[in-house]
Amino acid sequence: MTLEPIKRADSELSQYRVQGEIPVPTLIGWLTLAAVPLLIFFAYRSSLRGDPLTPALLLAFAGLLAANGLVYLGIRHSMLQRRGFITIISALFTYLAVQAVEDGSAIIWLFAYPPIIFYISQARVGVIACSGGLAAVALLFSPLGDLVFDSPYSTSFRLTMLAVLAFEMSTCYVLDQSRRRSKLSLLKLAKEFEYAAKHDALTGLANRREVMIQLDGEYQRYLRNSRVFSVLLMDIDLFKSVNDNYGHHVGDEMIVLVATTLREQCRKVDTLARWGGEEYLVLLPETGIADAVHTANRIREAVGSKSVQADNRAIAATISVGVATISGSESVDRLLQRADEALYRAKTQGRNTVCDSGSAAA
Repeated sequence: MTLEPIKRADSELSQYRVQGEIPVPTLIGWLTLAAVPLLIFFAYRSSLRGDPLTPALLLAFAGLLAANGLVYLGIRHSMLQRRGFITIISALFTYLAVQAVEDGSAIIWLFAYPPIIFYISQARVGVIACSGGLAAVALLFSPLGDLVFDSPYSTSFRLTMLAVLAFEMSTCYVLDQSRRRSKLSLLKLAKEFEYAAKHDALTGLANRREVMIQLDGEYQRYLRNSRVFSVLLMDIDLFKSVNDNYGHHVGDEMIVLVATTLREQCRKVDTLARWGGEEYLVLLPETGIADAVHTANRIREAVGSKSVQADNRAIAATISVGVATISGSESVDRLLQRADEALYRAKTQGRNTVCDSGSAAA
């Protein structure tokens, strides 16, 4: 089995956490709080039996787990916490199995290992750790293990333990993969909903709600830093006649054509939005009136050079543009109003024209 698909999924999932999912550092903290008292309890039981080594080692493991938790609380390094926890519990479970603690019954704690490892680590780490653990138990139960460790386990117990442990590890792997696939599907669905909430379905441009959020952010920067910005409000000329004469599908093609042209002519830092119907709004950060007018004319000329096909003929597209640059202490609403007034003048002056709004009204 190749680990490459698992590695790719791990890489993608590691960037996100689904709401309601227990964070790994929190889970490790809970496991540590549960494990430390248990280790102290079993250390006490071993001391009553006169075992000189096991109590000291169990207390040492408890101390290491507690120290790992305290280090995380101090530096908040989740990867270090996770790796430390995995190392400590791997060593602990190895000791419990090899030394047959609690008359050999402590080995059943190995069944807690697969679900913990798969949840708190990446899937490939879980596969490697569980495969290695199963191989180690098989070696312990082999004739070679008897020679080295003199294990007290019966043959029937060994066979049952290996079969059940292998079954549990396989089941944990399948369930973990199902959990990870479900999480990945949820994240992809969330991305799609987020995109749909911010973008126009036909053009892929930002929608009115999203551009208003961007406008507010740019306005706040303007208030802090006095860096002006401009908006272009544009409208496809005679769009209703295109719909009436050639059908809405041709109108949609023209809307998409203008949107595509905007992407070609604008900067990546600009926000391009479908303002509504055949109207578009472009937000130009850190752009004064002269540069904004130049950009508007470049867009207008680019749109005018293109056309859509209908009834074996080319239907030319032209736009009119109103330009406004933020000024003084005016609001975003007033800025948009001035851009709309400039667009209206462009329409009345014969269309396929750019008009700027001049300075804000006092």
